[in-house]
Amino acid sequence: MRRNIKKYLIVDGYNIINAWEELQKIAKTDLEYARDKLIDAIIEYAEFTGRKAIIVFDAYNVKSSKEKLEFRKYITIVYTKEHQTADSYIEKYISSLSKYDDVKVATNDYAEQQIVLGKGASRISARELKLDLDNAKAKIREKTSSVEKKIQRNWLEDRIDKETLSKLENIRRKH
Repeated sequence: MRRNIKKYLIVDGYNIINAWEELQKIAKTDLEYARDKLIDAIIEYAEFTGRKAIIVFDAYNVKSSKEKLEFRKYITIVYTKEHQTADSYIEKYISSLSKYDDVKVATNDYAEQQIVLGKGASRISARELKLDLDNAKAKIREKTSSVEKKIQRNWLEDRIDKETLSKLENIRRKH
């Protein structure tokens, strides 16, 4: 029996923002912009890797906030309800998945990492996630630049069969 294994990347949003120097600096003056930058990076990563990404931002200290889900291309963004941490949401979410699914959780929180491992998921540190993202971006650039090179070179010999090319070459030489 073949199982339909799904691949997930679950990101503890504020934990990663606080761990990445670039986002940490932005968050000091504009938290929403830092969130958007993280979201954009994860969308690009999810699109490239084929992993379903879930970014969890906790509203633990936000009075009377309700859980809010936002669906964007390739990812789901979760804002937890009041008194719910991202950690507790992630634990609950992992428990709802199949034990056969490939689940990676991005967090620098040591306690969360231990719980994640105990639930059968793998953990990835903020630094490892950044390296994976940078690697994915490099591969995307590589792919697009090779496509651009192919587009730039538009020669007839690249588009016709060898026999026709040979006949054209003979005609060219006779004249």
